[in-house]
Amino acid sequence: MKKSFVYLLLAFAAIVWGVSFILTKELFNSEPHLTVLTILTFRLILATAVTLPSLLLMRRLEPIRRGDLKWFLILALLEPFIYSICETSGVQLVSGSMSSIIVATIPLFVPFGMAAAYKERIRPVTLLGILLSVIGLAVMLLFGGQSNLDANPAGLAFLFGAVLTAVVFTIVLVKLVGSYKPFTITAYQNFFGCIYFLPLMLILDGSQLPLLSYSPKMILLLLVLGIFCSTLAYVFYNVGVQRLGATAACIFTNTIPVFSLIAALLIGQETFSWSKPIGIVIVIIGVVIAQLKSAK
Repeated sequence: MKKSFVYLLLAFAAIVWGVSFILTKELFNSEPHLTVLTILTFRLILATAVTLPSLLLMRRLEPIRRGDLKWFLILALLEPFIYSICETSGVQLVSGSMSSIIVATIPLFVPFGMAAAYKERIRPVTLLGILLSVIGLAVMLLFGGQSNLDANPAGLAFLFGAVLTAVVFTIVLVKLVGSYKPFTITAYQNFFGCIYFLPLMLILDGSQLPLLSYSPKMILLLLVLGIFCSTLAYVFYNVGVQRLGATAACIFTNTIPVFSLIAALLIGQETFSWSKPIGIVIVIIGVVIAQLKSAK
């Protein structure tokens, strides 16, 4: 698989994850009784209902080898379960601008996690590119009419918990991508994610289920989120980690707010300001620099 094709897969994953925020907002607007837990649980259930039978029919689902079950359970526990709870709780307590910038620091910490776990060398040019992309996001968000920087301590704790969770998730993922195909990893990740989310959703939000419309629009949006965002995007991201390494693939997550903003501008949810394209250009330059080889 050519490196340029892997870059396209990672870009597609970032686009899908960026658009997912728009689709989720549309779900909340059309279904007032939907909760975050309900959306996440339904996404994983639908994703599992499509991917597991398909892989079984095609005989592409690899069995979990002895000793690896705990790693799959830990992987799903970290993401989507703990990460989603921490990120959602943090966003509810801290402004969107601050939340985006804190989450964007994940690629900054991943190289240090990889160095500690796998003795992977930290390349200065990679850190420079990651730092540039974070600066670009700050320009795009803070000077684009979203400069409210609420610093609720509990919210900050949740967001940095999400960052730490994402770093540990990446370390565990690297342990599995060398032994299993990306589709297999994602299928098991969604399945075990269902097991974690379903009881919690039924306990906390089960009373809201009879109030939902279950309209074709709701089912369609959940299917798109489940198949594209919870399955294909993760598969392509896993391919990136497998082919390029965790640090190089992780930097592409900083383009998620860029694609989310572009989609919001196209449908009129955001207003234009010059800081936004300037920030986007800086983010892209940072991503490109992070992929360059260190000078001799």
